[in-house]
Amino acid sequence: MRAFYTMSALARSAFAMWALSLCLVDIVSALIAAVKKRYRYSTIALLLFAPAYLAWQVIFDLSLFGMNEGVSALCRVAGEWNTWLWVVALLVLSVGTVCSLVYNIRYEKNYITPGAIKVYLDGMPCGVRCWRENGRVLFSNIRMNELSVALTGAPLLNGNQFCATVSDGMMAIEDRMWRFVCRDIVYGGERLREMIASDVTTEYARTQALERDKAELAVLNLELTEYTRSIDETVRRQEILQAKVNIHDEMNRLMLSTVAAEGEDAETLDKIFALWQQNALLMCMSADETADKNAVTGVEKLAKALKVDIIWQGVLPATLTEDERSLFYSAAQEALINAAKHARATKLYVSVEETERGVRCRFTNDGILPAGEVRFGGGLGNLRRLAEEQGAVVDVEVGDRFALLLWFPVEK
Repeated sequence: MRAFYTMSALARSAFAMWALSLCLVDIVSALIAAVKKRYRYSTIALLLFAPAYLAWQVIFDLSLFGMNEGVSALCRVAGEWNTWLWVVALLVLSVGTVCSLVYNIRYEKNYITPGAIKVYLDGMPCGVRCWRENGRVLFSNIRMNELSVALTGAPLLNGNQFCATVSDGMMAIEDRMWRFVCRDIVYGGERLREMIASDVTTEYARTQALERDKAELAVLNLELTEYTRSIDETVRRQEILQAKVNIHDEMNRLMLSTVAAEGEDAETLDKIFALWQQNALLMCMSADETADKNAVTGVEKLAKALKVDIIWQGVLPATLTEDERSLFYSAAQEALINAAKHARATKLYVSVEETERGVRCRFTNDGILPAGEVRFGGGLGNLRRLAEEQGAVVDVEVGDRFALLLWFPVEK
């Protein structure tokens, strides 16, 4: 068995190169593990580095001093080892070093590491930045750095300053539209701030197009509404015109019937007069679009035609609806017709009284009182049916004078 120190200088140099290579590989392996924050494997690499460095130092001392008295005791003992023992020791160190290096490299490719996350985030089309509350930036990918340079002209190292720069949320950078969203996160018990910058150019363009379409649709809808109103108005005018034609024809027929019935019995004349009454009501209800506004004028014209003076006592309260006002004027017309036809009255008193229970309307004439019970037929019957549909009440009162009552209760 040949001792190691008896080997030639060239052979010892080869062993020294072997040990030095192991030292360098262990250093690289320890750094790779430390970057990945796998400190346990960094410790293993350093443990493999220690004997490799010790072997290299022994060979270096033996090459300088040999086995003289000035060399250390460790070098004397190691120099007397058998050469094959050195080979076995270096082989064991080589196997451990290679395994450590291969494992760290393979871990980088097969597992998620901070380096892998950094590579992935740098390849994302959106910008990502994370910083502490004091503004110190912990991470910022390439895209966010480019946006920072484009907005401020220089890389920003303070996250709070950059957040204030993009506080509007939407920023136009060159020919692209970017949206910046900032939020608070908690990582490792520490509160951090994170910002995401997304390219929303396509969505922004579509939103603008949608807003324009919405505005055009609103204009079109307004035009269609006006067109519909014009159609409704045209149809209403046509219906009114047709009603006037029908009433005109009916009036002609009634005039001919009245002339032909002259001298006949009273029953026939009463029927013809009832038809005159109905047509008078229709003429008042279907005059034109201004009839509702000039209802009082219409009633007064009817009173003048029947030679009855109408005396208004009070005004309609504003609480009445349009349908209730129309019913009031219909009742006034019915009271006028009955006063002229049956009572031969010359005056009609119209009074309106509003109380907590409702609105009471009274139509009193100075004509002849009816003989017997008053029956609700003809115009009065129609008036009562219209009142019942609206929750109103129609009644008559016979005392010193005859009065037609119309009552609009609060609770219908």
